[in-house]
Amino acid sequence: MWFMYLLSWLALIIQISFITLSVAAGLYYLAELVEEFTVITGRIIKYMIWASIAIHIGLLVLEDLPLGLILTGLVTNAVYLLLLQTFPYIEMTSPVLIVSVALLVVNHYLAFDYFTAVWHPFSEVLAFFTICLWLVPFTFFVSLSANENILPTSVDPQQSQEDTEGDVVTNYFKKKTKRLGLLAFLKSAQDSILPQRLKKAF
Repeated sequence: MWFMYLLSWLALIIQISFITLSVAAGLYYLAELVEEFTVITGRIIKYMIWASIAIHIGLLVLEDLPLGLILTGLVTNAVYLLLLQTFPYIEMTSPVLIVSVALLVVNHYLAFDYFTAVWHPFSEVLAFFTICLWLVPFTFFVSLSANENILPTSVDPQQSQEDTEGDVVTNYFKKKTKRLGLLAFLKSAQDSILPQRLKKAF
């Protein structure tokens, strides 16, 4: 009896490891795709935002969800559309990003407050959270690494006079700092965790 119990825990650890590796590989692949196809990614995110708005309107008309929860979701999606105007370049200190994160937190609070007070099947709760709350912010999160590879089209007005003496591309590569996006994190994790093969020189 105890041997099967130990085997079940060992199997659970193996399954969690495989799931974690699969999720990491999927995120790495998605981040690579986003970096390669930023224009298409922007269009896909825009369609996802409009689909989320349509779903919120459908929930308002067809379901008995609180009006505050639906209106917060609609306002959050409108802010996401504003955030999409500068895509793939997303400034981490921009007011639009800060407002969108604050609205996301408020939206989660209202959703948790409602679903803890009113019973719904778990599949419906998970569907609401996945489609209405998590899908669009997740795509923005995955696409954060895309803005590290775009070349500037003009000189930043906040640069000093000595930085603007050269051309735009030279200044871009001169000022380039360490990458901080999801893809950079996954690549550094890959380099530190997975063993590297050395090529033999004949």
